[in-house]
Amino acid sequence: MKVVILAGGLGTRLSEETSVRPKPMVEVGGKPILWHIMRHYAHFGHKEFVVCCGYKGEVIKEYFLNYRSISSDFSIDLGSGNIEFHSPSDEDWKVTLVDTGADSMTGGRVRRVREIIGDEPFCLTYGDGISTVPIDELVAFHKAQGKWATVTAVLQPGRFGALGMSEDGRNVTGFREKGIHDGGHINGGFYVCEPEVFDLIEGDSTIWERDPMERLVELNQLTAFRHDKFWQCMDTLRDKTYLEELWAQPDCPWRQVYAKPRRIVEAVTVGEPVNTVPFEPRMRQVAS
Repeated sequence: MKVVILAGGLGTRLSEETSVRPKPMVEVGGKPILWHIMRHYAHFGHKEFVVCCGYKGEVIKEYFLNYRSISSDFSIDLGSGNIEFHSPSDEDWKVTLVDTGADSMTGGRVRRVREIIGDEPFCLTYGDGISTVPIDELVAFHKAQGKWATVTAVLQPGRFGALGMSEDGRNVTGFREKGIHDGGHINGGFYVCEPEVFDLIEGDSTIWERDPMERLVELNQLTAFRHDKFWQCMDTLRDKTYLEELWAQPDCPWRQVYAKPRRIVEAVTVGEPVNTVPFEPRMRQVAS
């Protein structure tokens, strides 16, 4: 399954870093946060990425264009231009980098990669959030629900707005504006979508978290996968510092995922039903 990553936003609240690079290229532990996200998906066997570039997209393109030479020892014959790499790449990923416009909103960026995705389901996430979301269980859950889209509901106190979830904890029932929720579940990204969602996006100015997601709710086509373990977005310099501190620890949550053998999940068992809880539509990401 292809993984679409929204990587075109300005990252204005992280201006100390994003004045010279796009937010997904801000480093944690010497690697861009974008790399950490991709590494997480790759662990679960999803190694084909479509990166939606925008603001300073050339920085992302240059990084991957030079990735092999940056991460490997090599010899170069200056006469012939031949290069011999002395170590194989650890990442057997296919990365497609797409200029989705400097001013496109999140929905517009998704719409611009429609031809690359084709008529297949795909994963979708933001280029600034690290987690321990079990992608295999998420995908299996999505398939079992039979809906057009699944969003990962995560716990994050006090910083965002809210969304309601049904009694059985599977469907999204509505959104609420920022500032009125009580520390419940928020939109953590890590979506799985069917190609039908493309028809809900009108153009470059469409914000994915508004009309398309609200329309999915109206059509009863949006389900929620609850993840109550580690999730952290990087909105501010303080968030970056926190992630750096975690990465330096031997029990770093998302690095521990890589150390575990990959499981094959054919189906999921839904746990105890949950009551309607607040859940954020993540409006801060309108230009990602």
